Amino acid sequence: MERTPTMTPRTAAVWEALRRELGRADGRELTVLDVGGGTGGFAVPLAELGHRVTVVDASPDALATLVRRATDAGVADRVRAVQGDGDALASLIGDESADLVLCHAVLEVVDRPAAVVAAVAAALRPGGAVSLLVAGRAAAVLGRAINGHLDAAARVLADPSGCAGPKDTLRRRYDAAGATALLEAAGLTVEQIHGVRVFADLLPAAVAEADPQALLDLELAAAAHAPYRDLAAQLHLFARK
Repeated sequence: MERTPTMTPRTAAVWEALRRELGRADGRELTVLDVGGGTGGFAVPLAELGHRVTVVDASPDALATLVRRATDAGVADRVRAVQGDGDALASLIGDESADLVLCHAVLEVVDRPAAVVAAVAAALRPGGAVSLLVAGRAAAVLGRAINGHLDAAARVLADPSGCAGPKDTLRRRYDAAGATALLEAAGLTVEQIHGVRVFADLLPAAVAEADPQALLDLELAAAAHAPYRDLAAQLHLFARK
């Protein structure tokens, strides 16, 4: 491996899980699929580590940025941009074609999350893994209440999908049990669940900026432990086929 991606408090728990999975490959080049990977925040660093990454995204603008970013990083030959939707992977990519699939911040906004997860599972080779990142429901309730939006907090809490209403930017949010059930229904086995941004979104900027390493260490320490994990802004589930 050429280098380790720079970890921040907002992504540390995800990169920790990915680092362990890359370590299992023992230097072997992996075929990675990033569903909804947009501008390449994960795809380009993975390509820099020596892996081949295909990014499927519905936004042509995001994919154009991805291509520029990969070119600037010198890994354009390792990154492929494909325009399309997550539930159409079979026609875009093909079944059992990926060793690792990333599906980050996608299920909250798509029409059919179960169909996307089924497509992700089909795209994985046997033994392959999926990194799923979804918005956390408890954090949405807590964050709105702390900021004085009590009615919105009550709506998120009461809504079966964890949505605050028609003006909410997300169509749904998850808890660990709900996200796990979605993966298991597609035939995947959940191996790890971590909270992402357990504290990062709650602290004043001045506190976070004063000692970013301390915050990063705290995020990693709390990421896998309930109840802190379940209060995180996002939940990261790592599952295997």
